[in-house]
Order: sequence, then C-alpha cells, then structure tokens
Amino acid sequence: QVQLVESGGGLVQAGGSLRLSCAASGRTFSTYVMGWFRQAPGKERNFVAAISASDGSTYYSDNAKGRWTISRDNAKNTVYLQMNSLKPEDTAVYYCAAGQSRVRDALYGYWGQGTQVTVSS
Repeated sequence: QVQLVESGGGLVQAGGSLRLSCAASGRTFSTYVMGWFRQAPGKERNFVAAISASDGSTYYSDNAKGRWTISRDNAKNTVYLQMNSLKPEDTAVYYCAAGQSRVRDALYGYWGQGTQVTVSS
C-alpha cells in the first residue's frame, strides 16, 4: 500500500516556474514507477511525465518535453516535477501516481489527491 501526498501547487504568472512534490508513504517507494498527470476543468486526466524505479529513465508528454523535469529522491520517498515556462493552458489539478512496469506504459494503482496549479496570463 502506498499513500501519496502532493504539494507545491499555486498561482503563478505565465513564464514562471513551480516545483511540485509528491511524498510517498511505505518502504517500497523505490520499486515503483512514479508518474505525474494533470486534469483541467471539463477535460480528461492526461499523462505528463514518468520516471522509472530502477535506472532513473524518464518519459514525457509532448507538452512537458523540454520545459519540465521529473526527478525522484528515493531516500526521501519523494518525486518532483519542476515546471518551467508555464503557460495559462497548463492550469490544471496535478496528480502523482505510483505504478508498475515500464516507464512508457506503466499501470498506475495508487494516486494522490492532487494539487492545483493556476497560471495567469
């Protein structure tokens, strides 16, 4: 069982940066693929980025690639999402998730409650 708690969301102007954190409970954090997803009002939840459990390999959506960086600190049971060059269309609730299998197509079984990111123009 893994419990996930996101933090770091807030209001930021376009072009600004935020770093989201996701703290996980449990001793098996290092065995999970960790991912970030987002959901804008009235839209589906979409994949943002993922990082492998083993070798730190990463995978990004086209929206995130080149702007954002996912990282993890297994000693702190925490995964991060550094978001730079934010745009108003990045406004959404951001969720972290823990999953299994490959970083590109992991199956996520554990989800946090989300943190709101609002980007003003």
